[in-house]
Amino acid sequence: QVQPVESGGGLVQPGGSLRLSCADSGSSNSIYYSGWYRQPPGKQRELVAGFVPNRDEPNYADSVKGRFTIFRDNAENKMYLQMISLKPDDTALYYCYIVFAGQIYWGQGTQVTVSS
Repeated sequence: QVQPVESGGGLVQPGGSLRLSCADSGSSNSIYYSGWYRQPPGKQRELVAGFVPNRDEPNYADSVKGRFTIFRDNAENKMYLQMISLKPDDTALYYCYIVFAGQIYWGQGTQVTVSS
């Protein structure tokens, strides 16, 4: 059973950086088609970045382009979201998702709070 687990969230000042990680704690399947969504307080969940089939380059939300980078470590079978130049608007619960055998599996989320 695929079970994404996120880590790396926390409190950071505006302009700071964080790296989120996602691992599959339930299986040894390769994390290939995967990505990140986030849900700001009082708002709907939105795509942040993700790997999609038939494309070498991942997709990014316009609001994070140039600041966030998604990448995989195949040796560790983990997926990461490197975030720099963080803004208060980036405050949200960040969810990792993994697509396997036509189904999407979600993690429990990790909180990112950007505040001075």
